[in-house]
Amino acid sequence: MDETRLRQNLSLIRQISLRADVEFIMAFKAFALWRTFPIFREYISHTASSSLYEARLAFEEFGSKSHIFSPAYEEDTFSKLLPICSHLTFNSLSQYERFKSDVCKHQKNVAFGLRINPEYSEITTELYNPCARGSRFGVLSANMPERLPEGISGLHCHNHCESDSYALAHTLEHITAKFDPWLRQAEWLNLGGGHLVTRADYDVEHLIRTINDFHKRYPHLHIIFEPGSAFTWQTGELYAKVIDIVENYGIRTAILNVSFTCHMPDCLEMPYHPEIIGAKVVSPSQSATGQHLYRLGGNSCLSGDYMGTWEFAEPLHVGDILTFCDMIHYTTVKTNMFNGVSHPSLCLRKEDGSVQVLRTFQYEDYRDRMD
Repeated sequence: MDETRLRQNLSLIRQISLRADVEFIMAFKAFALWRTFPIFREYISHTASSSLYEARLAFEEFGSKSHIFSPAYEEDTFSKLLPICSHLTFNSLSQYERFKSDVCKHQKNVAFGLRINPEYSEITTELYNPCARGSRFGVLSANMPERLPEGISGLHCHNHCESDSYALAHTLEHITAKFDPWLRQAEWLNLGGGHLVTRADYDVEHLIRTINDFHKRYPHLHIIFEPGSAFTWQTGELYAKVIDIVENYGIRTAILNVSFTCHMPDCLEMPYHPEIIGAKVVSPSQSATGQHLYRLGGNSCLSGDYMGTWEFAEPLHVGDILTFCDMIHYTTVKTNMFNGVSHPSLCLRKEDGSVQVLRTFQYEDYRDRMD
C-alpha cells in the first residue's frame, strides 16, 4: 500500500463529505489492514462492519463503534454487538420482530435501521447484484408497514458496485418513488457502498449536486455512504515472481508464486483481468498474434487457477517480477489458504519512500487455522 496515494483518496473523500454534507464510513468487507487505521482516523470517524469480528475490529483497533449490517443475526452474537455498534440494521421485518425487545430497550444507545430493496440496480454481474429478482436482501416497498416499526430510526440501501454518480442519481429516483413515506419518517439513510468516488473519471461535481438536491427534498435526513474500494482505489500493488513457464498446444502459461484462487478470488468471481505493468490484456475476441503471449497461472492445484491472455513487450523468464496494480481492496480480506499456499507479506510504502512490513505469514498461520 502506498501512503501518498491513500492520503490523496482520503482527502478527496473528506472534501466531498464537507461539500455534500454526507458522512463517509469505510467498509471492512473491502479493507481491514488495521495497522493503517491511524491514517484513516485523520479523515473519517467510523467504519462499517458485517459481523461480530469486524465490529470488534472497529471498536478495538479503529477506536469507534461500528455501523453494522448482517443478512441475519444470531441470538448469541446479537447481545455482543449492542455495546460496540452505533448503528445496527436489520435485513428483514422478521429479524426485527425477533429482536424487538432488545431494540426497544437499547434504542437510546444504538440507532436501529431497516434495509430496503429499491428493486433497481445497474450492476451487471449477477453475483454482485443485491437487487436481483428473488434477492435475499432488504424489504420491498410493498411489504413495508405504514409506519416505521418501533425503535427503527433509519433506512439502509445498497445496490451499487464500483458505480458512478449517475447510477446513484437513478437509485435516488427509485428510492424516492418507492419509499418516500418512510424516508419522511426516518432520521438517517445509509446508501451503502459501491460509490467509486476516487476513480479518475468519476463526476464528483455531479455527485455533490445530486446529494444536495436530495437534501432539499429530505433536509432532516443524515446521509451516510459506506464505500470500500473508493478508500483504497489504486493505492497498492501485488508483486509476483515467475517461477516456471510451461506450454500446451501452443498456449504458454507463466506460473507465478501467487494464486488467483487464494490471493485474488475476485478476479475469478467478477471476473476481471487486473492491470499488469508492462502488459496488455488480449481479449478472447482479439486475434492473439503477438509474439509474447502468456496465460498467467497460480501456484495452487486448482485447474482453474489461471487467467489469460496477456501480451508482454518482451519474453518472460523465470525470476521476472510482475506487478499487479490495484490489489489492496478486497484481495487482502478475501484470501484463503487452500493447499497451504502462503500469503504475500503486507507492506506500507510511507510518504518518505521507506517501506514498513505490516505482516508476514508463516507455517503456523496455516497450521493454527486447523487447530
